[in-house]
This record gives sequence, structure tokens and C-alpha cells, in this order.
Amino acid sequence: MAWTVYQLFLAGLMLITGSINTLSTKWADKCYASGNPEYGKAYAEERKFDHPFLQSVGMFIGELSCLLVFKFIFFASKRQVNAGKELSAGTKRLIDGNQGFHPIVFWPAALCDMCGTTLMYIGLNMTDASSFQMLRGAVIVFTALLSVTFLGRSISKQMWLGILFVILGLVVVGLADFFQPKDPNDVTDTNLVITGDLLIVIAQIITASQMVYEEKYVSRHSVAPLQAVGWEGFFGFITLSVLLVPMYFIQVGPGGSFITSDPEYRLENALDAFYQMGSNPLIIVAQLGNVISIAFFNFAGISVTRELSATTRMVLDSLRTVVIWVVSVIIWDPFVPLQIPGFLLLGLGTAVYNGLLNKPYRMLRNRLCRRETELDDEEPIIN
Repeated sequence: MAWTVYQLFLAGLMLITGSINTLSTKWADKCYASGNPEYGKAYAEERKFDHPFLQSVGMFIGELSCLLVFKFIFFASKRQVNAGKELSAGTKRLIDGNQGFHPIVFWPAALCDMCGTTLMYIGLNMTDASSFQMLRGAVIVFTALLSVTFLGRSISKQMWLGILFVILGLVVVGLADFFQPKDPNDVTDTNLVITGDLLIVIAQIITASQMVYEEKYVSRHSVAPLQAVGWEGFFGFITLSVLLVPMYFIQVGPGGSFITSDPEYRLENALDAFYQMGSNPLIIVAQLGNVISIAFFNFAGISVTRELSATTRMVLDSLRTVVIWVVSVIIWDPFVPLQIPGFLLLGLGTAVYNGLLNKPYRMLRNRLCRRETELDDEEPIIN
């Protein structure tokens, strides 16, 4: 069945905005800007924009915007129904869901999202954008294991095979970072890169916990997906915004320099971040790219699942990794050939785990069986 123009638009929107989300965050990390000279000479010097907690707040603003869009569509649809007009099928799908739930059910999921995303942003500041996106594939492994414990599911042989391929892919990607060529202009230490990779993988455990929690406690409420994403964004934004205040007064010391490059080693200095953004407008552009892209990415992802399938969404997510890898190599990162087999193993593991290869395998097997039957039925040629 051929895709409609609208479905092609949704697929393209998901692919583009999903890629922009990671690339814009890495772009901000690559930017240099001076801070407020009133805080001291060290702040006045140009430094990298290293504010993962504030970047997480930006991500939650993007998710929160989904709730605002949902509310607008919901109340506009209500007025339309009251006026005796019929809603379109697309509008019905967007607002279809239970409204008799307590929003607080999304707070634990938002806390997981907050911790996982912040860890990933810290890791992204230490490693390449391409490795960052590939290592996020580890979420399959931890989601499967946690589903067995908390959801009572069983892992089939096919899933175990997919998990094995994913683990092999993660190892190869990690080795690629370890053996990547050194740039004389880049002072990034190899140990720091590996630490960033480990933080990204650890973040996938938290993300997997979020997914399992949502399936166990949130899915039974049958909330509209756009609304669910928005409520998680709301609680994540409120919680992390409040935590920025004590983070300003928490000093991690020189030993925590891998977390922050703040001259006074503050866990997060939001005031310095805003001053740096004012000093370098490109950081503002990158931050806006993060906020806007996450909003459209969530909308497009939900719409792709409803209009096409979850399988299509998974395939597009894998293509997003390719786009991020290509753009990163062209702009920032050195080309590491070892990343290619790593990506192929991760992609193969994801496909096997989700059963994406079942249908092509059955078609090939049936075709071969038919061919063998035709050969057996042929009458021998008598000379």
C-alpha cells in the first residue's frame, strides 16, 4: 500500500526533527562564549557551553509545548462539537483518550526522563554525537530485562538473539571511540570519551525504567499520547527548574570537572549559561533548535505510530542514527571505520528483536520452497 502525502510528510518530519534534536544539542556543546566578568576573570574568558541540566530544561519545554497544543486542539474540538460540526478523523485520533486520570501519575516517569536525559547530555558533552546516538540503542537490552522482572514477560529466542547483536554493537562502538584518531586541536581525553559512553549507557537503564513504568502504570489510563508527553514535560520542567537553584550552590570540586567546566565547579550555573547565550547568539539558535525539534519530533513520532505503525517508527529512528552519524562526521567528528560495523550490528539487533525481519524471512523461505517444489515436479528429460 502506497503512502499518502501526509504520511510521507510525517515520516520526513520525524526523521529531520529527530536528527536536529541531537545535532543542535551537540552544536551548543561545541560553542564557545564568555561569561559575566563581574564573577571573576575565569568567567570572563571564553569557555565551552557546558550546561547539561539547563539543556534538559529546554527539552522539557519542548515536551510541555505538546500539552499546550493538545489543550488547544481539545477545547477547539469541543467548541466545534457543541456547534454541531463533525470532527475530522485526524483530530479525533489526536484527542482520543481518557480524561479521568490524575496527572500526578506522570511525575515518576518525568523524574526518570529528567535523570536519564541529563546523564545523556553530560555524556554527549564528552563523546561524539554519532556514538551518542548509537549507544542509545542499549535501551532495548535493559527494557527487555526489566520487563521480565516487573511485567512478568518472557524473552523469546529471537529477542535474545537481537539482544546479543545489540550488545556486540555496543562493544564495537565503544572500541571505535577508544581507537579513534587523535585531533591535535582537541584536548579531549580518551578516558573522558569512554566515561561519556558509559554515562550514556547507564542513562539507558533509567530510560528503560521509565518505559516499564509507563507500560505498567500509565498505559492503563489510555491517555492521548500527545497529552501524556505534555504532562511529563510539565512535571520535568517544574522539578528541574526548581532544582537549578540548589545546583547553583553545590560545588563538586576539581574531581567533578568531568560533569561541569564551571570555573567554581558549580553543579549547574544557570546564570552563567544565560550570560554565555547572550555573548554568543549561536547558542540561542542551537537551544531553540533543541526545544522546537523535540516538540515536533514527539508529535511526528506519535502520528507515525498511529498513521503507519510502530515498526515504521522504529525504522525511521534507525535512519535518524545514520543522518546524525553522516552530519557529525562531515562537521565535527573524525571518520572511524569501526563505527560502521557497530551501527550495522545495532541495527540488526534492533530489527531482530522487534521482528522486523520475520516477514522478509518468511517470504524468502516460501519462495525457495516453491522453487524446490517446481524443480521436483519437472519431468526428467529423456534423450
